[in-house]
Amino acid sequence: MKKILLTLALSAFTITAGPLSGKRAASFTLPDATGKFYDLLDYRGKVVLIDVMKTDCPHCQVLAKTLERVKAKYGDRVMVFSIVTPPDSPQTVSAYIAKYKVSSPVLFDCGQAAAALLKITPQNANISLPQLLVVDGQGIVREDWGYSEAQKAIFEGDGLFAVIDRLLAPKK
Repeated sequence: MKKILLTLALSAFTITAGPLSGKRAASFTLPDATGKFYDLLDYRGKVVLIDVMKTDCPHCQVLAKTLERVKAKYGDRVMVFSIVTPPDSPQTVSAYIAKYKVSSPVLFDCGQAAAALLKITPQNANISLPQLLVVDGQGIVREDWGYSEAQKAIFEGDGLFAVIDRLLAPKK
């Protein structure tokens, strides 16, 4: 019965995956508040979660707690990056990290990396925050979601764990 429920849950996530799924994640090299740079290509072979967010976004704040649970469960098998754009600043990010006990890098972008990752164009200019991408070890976006009530289990519950478990499972 558990196996059937897990299969149904995974099927539901596949059906609701966003338009970026199956495409190569746009590469980036971005700094954190200390000036340390992180390059997405350095994490090939790992599952990478990329959270495009704002520090004052309520759903982003809830997702921060979920991402900390991911880090606690999977350790260094999963890398988590949060990306902010102006008007977020080192001060707003520092307060956010302290308040939500964020242990993953929060990276600063002027908008280009986020636009490339999310395929933002003049014709596709609207996004809802947070946006969450799950990138596999080969650099392919396997799942992507913008926050919505339909995706609440991903952002606030345990739905993300089933997706990560599937990507970390030994290949047959």
